[in-house]
Amino acid sequence: MRRAVRLLVLPFIFAFSVMTAGMASASPQRPDSIAALGDSMTRATDACCWYGDHPANSWSTGSAGWDGVSSHYERIRGGINPRVVAYNDSRAGAKAVDLKGQATLAVSQKAEYVTVLMGANDVCTSSPATMTSETDFRAQIRAGLQTLATGLPRSRIFVSSIPNIYQLWSLLHANSTAQFVWPVADICQSMLSTSNSEQTRLDVQAHEIKLNAILEQECASVANCRFDNHAVYNYKFTAGDVSSLDYFHPSLRGQANLARVTWSSSWWG
Repeated sequence: MRRAVRLLVLPFIFAFSVMTAGMASASPQRPDSIAALGDSMTRATDACCWYGDHPANSWSTGSAGWDGVSSHYERIRGGINPRVVAYNDSRAGAKAVDLKGQATLAVSQKAEYVTVLMGANDVCTSSPATMTSETDFRAQIRAGLQTLATGLPRSRIFVSSIPNIYQLWSLLHANSTAQFVWPVADICQSMLSTSNSEQTRLDVQAHEIKLNAILEQECASVANCRFDNHAVYNYKFTAGDVSSLDYFHPSLRGQANLARVTWSSSWWG
């Protein structure tokens, strides 16, 4: 009887071992390096303390231990691979057209994990008429992601959706300081200009939604690319998530929440 039980159990043990071994082999390689591509949000522009870039506070590759931002780099270093190195290749003012150049740099760095947050400056322009077209945006994003997929075929790519710019307007359009800063600094006038009609702002939002759909589609077209399933766009940030220096970029709290939301959608979240 005992022998019969053993004979019945052994096939199940074998099958379970094969299944779990397959699951283990399918899990992503732990990265030794991470490169962040994008614009001023990933440079942590105006996140804290004084005007300018603060890459140490970035949601992706930040390394400051005091800021409350648990970046992707810090999470990987602390929980997965303490030897990981980080490169912040993002640049303030970058648009989708700049993604290929940043991707080329990440390839030269042999990054094993690449984060992409690009597109806000393609929506936030001087007017709705100057926003990047869907056709151009698709071609530019495709060129950047294909550069990564070709140059780093074994690396993992994470693509974030663009934050909801209309939500920023809804939160702060009644704030007198924001109303002063936005036009003086020429910030995102396609959405934030007080002369825009509500319909114009809704049209800009609709364009952003289409650009986010393009990000999702183009990420799906290359190997080892994971999109955030619109988690960043759908995140209901508050006024405290926005910098009090320019009333546009994420504050330290905003960077922390951006890190948290994106990590949950990432390869190791």
